[in-house]
Amino acid sequence: MWAYIFRKLLYNVPVYFGALLLVFLALRVQDPVYAYLGPEATGEEVERLRQDMGLDKPVVVQFGVYLSNVLTFDFDIPSWNQKGYTVGEILSRSWIPSLSITVPQIALSTVIGVLIALLSAYFRGRFIDRFLVIAAVIGMSISFLVFIVFGQFFLAALPQEEGWEFAPFAVQGYEHWIGVGGEEGWFLRPSVWAHYCLLPVLIGVVVSMGYDTRFYRAVMVEETGRDYITTATAKGATKPKIMFVHMLKNAMIPVVTRVMSTLPFVVVGSILLEMYFSIPGMGREIITAINARDFPVIQYFVAVFALIFIISVILTDVLYAVFDPRVRLS
Repeated sequence: MWAYIFRKLLYNVPVYFGALLLVFLALRVQDPVYAYLGPEATGEEVERLRQDMGLDKPVVVQFGVYLSNVLTFDFDIPSWNQKGYTVGEILSRSWIPSLSITVPQIALSTVIGVLIALLSAYFRGRFIDRFLVIAAVIGMSISFLVFIVFGQFFLAALPQEEGWEFAPFAVQGYEHWIGVGGEEGWFLRPSVWAHYCLLPVLIGVVVSMGYDTRFYRAVMVEETGRDYITTATAKGATKPKIMFVHMLKNAMIPVVTRVMSTLPFVVVGSILLEMYFSIPGMGREIITAINARDFPVIQYFVAVFALIFIISVILTDVLYAVFDPRVRLS
């Protein structure tokens, strides 16, 4: 297995460098200096800022410095837009807010989606199945933004404005690094996390339910026609045991595929949720950097995202062999 992982990493080295080069060149289509100084800037001001940004060096030298810093994990690069902060500091303060909403969201949506799909397949063709399918289609048809606006207003803003006793959700905001003992630490207190993050998580779960239910139901329905289902039925196995034991185990390959395909988005975070709820996660940081033409933040965040994507692809193949003995890594 380790030989397979090593070979896959080697195969993806050109892909990784190609992604870095593509982003590096795309950012340099336009000169960001005038965006920072404005059209009234003098030639001396433009040249001074270009030197401070390192844009006066040849493009090959700039890319060499960028590549060297990525390979050595040196993210101590000053941000152009957020003065006094380095890319490493921005990265270190933003990954926890992203994970605090995306990890629970993906875990809940996967578990609930698989259970609903099993329930739908169990009652295939009946009222419950049709109701769940219709609900999934309706959920897929409504924009993510609609769920955010309605959830933010009716579950957070309205209870606070009306002075309701039960108003557990914050309209916006995020409290950094609150430890269990009240001091700064690695984990949020459950009450603090629920106040700031539970509503975005619930909205994300509701939005993903439509897509997950349709996908997982199709997988479960396809599994019902397999030979092992016929064999288990002939041996007298009960339908609940067939559905929730045999079928669930054999349907893990597409489940793993879907979960692992969303792994890069776990780190990036849900950009819309972070923007509307003012959660300072990685998605919000990258959007802010793009709007401000903050090249260092964009370049090094993309380097991290690309690496996570490649690792997720390799890990998907490894998990195939873990969940299905018929799959062999070769």
